[in-house]
Amino acid sequence: MTRVLVVWCPDWPATAVGVDASAAGAVVEKGQVAACTAAARAEGVRRGQRLRDAQRRCPELVVRERDRDAEGRLFETVAGAVAELTPRVEVVRPGLCALPARGPARFYGGEEALRVLVQDTVVEAGYDCGAGVSDGLFAAELAARAGQGGVVVPEGGAAAFLAPYPLSVLDRPELADLLRRLGVKTLGDFAALPSGDVAGRFGADGTLAHRLARGEEPRPLAPVRAAADLSVRAAFEPPAEQAERVVFGAKRLATELHEGLAAGGLACVRLEVAAGFADGHVLRRLWRHDGLSALAVAERVRWQLSAWQPRGAQAEHVWGGVTWLELVPDQLVPDEGRQEALWGRTTVTDRIARAADRVQALLGHRGITRPMLVGGRGPGEQVVRVPVGDLAPADLPEGPWPGRVGAPAPAVVPVAPPGAELLDASGGAVVVSARCEVSAPPATLTVGGRPAAVTGWTGPWPADERWWDPGRARRRARFQVTTDDGAAYLLAVEGGRWHVEAVYD
Repeated sequence: MTRVLVVWCPDWPATAVGVDASAAGAVVEKGQVAACTAAARAEGVRRGQRLRDAQRRCPELVVRERDRDAEGRLFETVAGAVAELTPRVEVVRPGLCALPARGPARFYGGEEALRVLVQDTVVEAGYDCGAGVSDGLFAAELAARAGQGGVVVPEGGAAAFLAPYPLSVLDRPELADLLRRLGVKTLGDFAALPSGDVAGRFGADGTLAHRLARGEEPRPLAPVRAAADLSVRAAFEPPAEQAERVVFGAKRLATELHEGLAAGGLACVRLEVAAGFADGHVLRRLWRHDGLSALAVAERVRWQLSAWQPRGAQAEHVWGGVTWLELVPDQLVPDEGRQEALWGRTTVTDRIARAADRVQALLGHRGITRPMLVGGRGPGEQVVRVPVGDLAPADLPEGPWPGRVGAPAPAVVPVAPPGAELLDASGGAVVVSARCEVSAPPATLTVGGRPAAVTGWTGPWPADERWWDPGRARRRARFQVTTDDGAAYLLAVEGGRWHVEAVYD
């Protein structure tokens, strides 16, 4: 069994987006709590809770949206600090990294001495952490979370160490719930079940969880030796000084690597990314690779490059320039297959990703974009265009958004909003006062020269934006209006002029 040292940074997503560890804070993703600080947990906040339930338990909760790019870039500081002590640092995920313990332990005077040294190094870099050593990655991660900063589990003692833990540490809620209803409450109880019975009752995923509970590797250690070198490499001439150029090259290399692995019936569970710089420096990092897509590989290359930024350098620039990039499959296993799309074709996601790569190669990195929902008051402000393969910009404005138009969302937002004329029953223009009072109920709406009778309306939704900056200040009000020809509009009045901001379907 491989001896593994794991470095675990508690509450890492919260740390990465600027939540004070001593405050009651939470990181939210898709309306649910993705991580929370110890102070928030003391108030009853838990991962997986809906945001409104978490805020009901802790009204003072500091909420931040999850930023996976920031998590990855910032964690490179931790991985780089550990790599100064020993090579072959593997980033399992932002907030958790691992390294083989046997060799470094001999060099530094034992596993406990190595554990303390690694922990002190990360703390000196400015991050709280726990460090643990055990047989296998799963037990080592729990050892890093145990005690006051982690423990060393004796060799061969992983099963006994894991036995008292609850089933929830397997991170399989449905399996844990089923086992509890069957009277199995701890990992020790689960590990005592016969392997054949577990495989027949719970399938492949249950078998994997059973191996973890017994302190074994999640898959049998039977790495496959490739008949040929499957690594892929790209050279940059002249050296790439923009990170985007290297990231785009990484996506192309990852696609090429995946195709080579698929042709040989292989899968990669750990990937080494090596980047060579113009000054001769080579930056290497291992990444856990259980099914990373080409976009995910490119994302990790971006994180890795961020570790080589001097203070004050812009994030999009690569200090000194990258001369070459190489992706090396570090550990290969037989490909167990995946579910294909109908008619035997590859999955839709892979086809779209490859098509996007080809278009970007022709039109440039910003030649193809995808819409991303963000905060804002008007419907046109709630969507930003992000190049395919990139995450959302880090400087997006945060809410709350008083004056925001509620659901349902409109179907069409014109690029150039057409002008409109909104009249009352006497034929006078409908105006909105400084106190947001409507002069008279709307009676007729004219859009594109065609008048129509107003059958229903609601509003106004006033918005007084950036009043502190005269050059960027805006005052406007929005109305929802329906007409007798079956149309529905979102109108806006600004400076006494009406226009169609959006159209409802």
